[in-house]
Amino acid sequence: MQLAPTEEKMWEESPSRHRIKMTDIEINEKYESGEQRILTEMNREKLPSFVEALKKPGYMDVKPFYQRRSRWDSKKQSRLIESFLINIPVPPIVLYEKEFNLYEVMDGQQRITALRDFYENRLTLTGLELWPELNGRSYATLPAKIRAGIDRRSISSIVLITESASNPEEALLLKQLAFERLNTGGVELSRQEVRNCLYYSKFNQLLLDLATNSIFAEAWGIPLDDRDELVQNNLYKKMEDAELVLRFFALRHADDFRRGMEGFLDLYMIKSLKFSDEDIEILKNIFIKTISLAHQIYAENLFKPFESKTNIWKDSPYKAYYDAVMVGFSKHLADTEILVERKSRVIEETKRLFREDTSKLFTGGGRTKADIQERIILFDNMLSQIIAE
Repeated sequence: MQLAPTEEKMWEESPSRHRIKMTDIEINEKYESGEQRILTEMNREKLPSFVEALKKPGYMDVKPFYQRRSRWDSKKQSRLIESFLINIPVPPIVLYEKEFNLYEVMDGQQRITALRDFYENRLTLTGLELWPELNGRSYATLPAKIRAGIDRRSISSIVLITESASNPEEALLLKQLAFERLNTGGVELSRQEVRNCLYYSKFNQLLLDLATNSIFAEAWGIPLDDRDELVQNNLYKKMEDAELVLRFFALRHADDFRRGMEGFLDLYMIKSLKFSDEDIEILKNIFIKTISLAHQIYAENLFKPFESKTNIWKDSPYKAYYDAVMVGFSKHLADTEILVERKSRVIEETKRLFREDTSKLFTGGGRTKADIQERIILFDNMLSQIIAE
């Protein structure tokens, strides 16, 4: 199986294993050492100064698109401004200090974006309840005293200064845990949305790009051609489409599987931060070649399990079967011509797998490392036997 150069060594340094059984003395020593502890400080700043500081290069990484696909509409943004006007307490934003005086937003991205849009006159107030007289106004067109009143308000921030962990990977996992527990406002972020925010990189952008692959989107029922339907699609809304692409890349390393599926995907994202441009290009080609090969074999039944009782293919794709198909085919890209030529044999042998799959491995019944490895091996062995005929 082809791997990107960085992938070949990415599991050599494993994160430390936490000891579960410890004496009271050892537990106390761990706490006193400051391990797995986050330091914080509180700040408070006038709104105009806060928004002006956002213009400093690199000062604050807001990432309004990448953190979440759904954004506040103008009505929600306007009501935040109204809250400041009438002095209703607004929850503090939470920042992570990645370098001295350089921050990432861990909680409050929508509030920051609303304030920036307001002060840069990109927001026209709408849907105000207590001050409907201001609907249709931007910051620049507000009466002077209203502007002055809002300018007097402040926004609070909690800054996470540093974490103490045994190694860099543990530090990133601790940061992710803090992010997940802090992001409680509005719609709860999915696990992939969290990864998308914390580990945004060229690899993460690759996941988003590959999720728009026409074969992939059609197989998973993602309507790329209709924007209104797309934003309502459950896979798209929570970035589960990108997570499916991530599953493929990560489970090519199933022998290193640990921490459960979600934890393993987290680890792969952390390790992906070291990927070079060469790695990204190689991985892109592997995905495209793999899904193209799979589509040439299964066409409209791609990733849909075979129902042996009714002798028909299921209507919907299954994640566990998708994993086996994609990882299995990725190991045999050099034999693409043979597999396409023997397409009918692959289909018949696939049906046989489902007839013999008493443990429901291909329909998600098993989630342990052994289960994941077994279904990948079963599919891989099937392809190997067909190629060797």
